[in-house]
Amino acid sequence: MKILAAIVTHNRRDLLARCVDHVRAQTRVPDDIVVINNASTDGTVEMLDARGVAHIDQANLGSAGGWNRAIAACRDGGFDAVWLMDDDGYPDARALAALEAAIGPGIACASSVVLREDQPSHFVFPFPLLDRAGLPVVAGRPRKLPTLSELEQAAPQGSYPFAHLFNGALVSRAAIEAAGTVDTRFFMFGDEVDYFFRLRRAGEVRSVLAARHYHPDVAQRGLTPAKLYYYLKNTLVLNRRYFDKVALRNVLTLGVGLARYGTRNGWGTLAGVLLGRQRRLVPLAVMRGLRGQVGPDFDG
Repeated sequence: MKILAAIVTHNRRDLLARCVDHVRAQTRVPDDIVVINNASTDGTVEMLDARGVAHIDQANLGSAGGWNRAIAACRDGGFDAVWLMDDDGYPDARALAALEAAIGPGIACASSVVLREDQPSHFVFPFPLLDRAGLPVVAGRPRKLPTLSELEQAAPQGSYPFAHLFNGALVSRAAIEAAGTVDTRFFMFGDEVDYFFRLRRAGEVRSVLAARHYHPDVAQRGLTPAKLYYYLKNTLVLNRRYFDKVALRNVLTLGVGLARYGTRNGWGTLAGVLLGRQRRLVPLAVMRGLRGQVGPDFDG
């Protein structure tokens, strides 16, 4: 199998360098590496040139635009699969070997599990429990599995039929031809969920417990108002497109989005967004999300 490793980046030169080093240190080295550079201005290009890493430079088209270009590079280069990841995480040395072994017939995507680099027993993105239709449960306790040991108990066969894409996800060329590419209209937030469900129509999408990907704890990161906007709008679009119990999920989306913004940025900052000069932001996101209006309305 001919595999392209593709990393999407924007102004994270040092973290990107760490990621490249770990990709090059795989026990199963990818056949080629390319970095999709979304208009970085922090010396990223110079660092990549010094290391001899191929890169494709483009305008900042958001994460979705980066994944779209990475998949195009896979197609254009005649690769059998593309290993997709962003710049701030890095793979365990055995990750690609485990993913390649798992991506047999009927498997559209084999994805890594994403562990906190400071606490590798815990996931950065907890895994949802799934109902009979393979959808994340919306009511019930527990709803999510936050630790690797809990997922190991739920998936004793070594893989789980759900994935948080684009943090070490190996996607087959056959699945790309069947499902198409990432929808750039999502810009930021939701592009990975949309692509997960589209890939699942082409074959199984599974997380491989032996394939580990380490990542900073995003729960500590602040959110810009634009990121809040796109989270709300795009999640409402996805609720209607792929999920059941849409009204309940929409209420949870609004509550989770606002609580996440308040927790990370401060409740006074959230009050400023809801009541200050940007008070139209959340109602506009909700209105456009309920109408299914996907597209980049402004930069993040």
